[in-house]
Amino acid sequence: MKKKLVVFSGAGISAESGVQTFRDSNGLWENHRVEDVASPQGFAKNPNMVLDFYNARRRQLREITPNKAHFILAELEEYLDVQVITQNVDDLHERAGSTQVIHLHGELKKARPVNADSEVIPWETDLNLGDFNSEGIQLRPHIVWFGEMVPEMENAIQAAAQADFFLVVGTSMSVYPAAGLIHHIPETCKIFVIDPLLENTFTNKENHFKTSATEGMDYFKSIILQTIK
Repeated sequence: MKKKLVVFSGAGISAESGVQTFRDSNGLWENHRVEDVASPQGFAKNPNMVLDFYNARRRQLREITPNKAHFILAELEEYLDVQVITQNVDDLHERAGSTQVIHLHGELKKARPVNADSEVIPWETDLNLGDFNSEGIQLRPHIVWFGEMVPEMENAIQAAAQADFFLVVGTSMSVYPAAGLIHHIPETCKIFVIDPLLENTFTNKENHFKTSATEGMDYFKSIILQTIK
């Protein structure tokens, strides 16, 4: 029986592939107010702008590839039962080979009707006004916007509760409810953190790699393989 590694990943792991982080230091997301492009109110006010914004993000995915950190996580499935829980809406974990991925905040390459989150449709191309589901309902990006429920949260909590090892990589642990996952891991679970800055009650010199995601994953892989021998 393989031990279970639960990975909680954020923007930092995709940044090294060229994916821009959620918001800049000035509080804007690629020159847009976050409220305008990541809220139900913003979509209701200007749906074309919101759709164009996510179309550009979706197009960008065709130009970027997974990086070493993504591939190492996929390789670890040979030795561990690896469950990735990500805040990222890209598909880089899957493209690197990870087989168990929970997207807390949705996925760029999927769409859903504006009136429900139960029907999710694969979507590779631009999404426009006039794109409907089979019942004639307008489609929107399958993204969890501010003020919306997180449908996958319960699945993520159940996974975290089974962890033997919990790895935080590329996230500041500041966005809730996702950041609360760490409070659901077993007391016996060993925690590891890869982040240049993050320090709090669950980091120490032994478990905190103050590096980029790619460099940190190299360190983590060597340590975790020694631990499970």
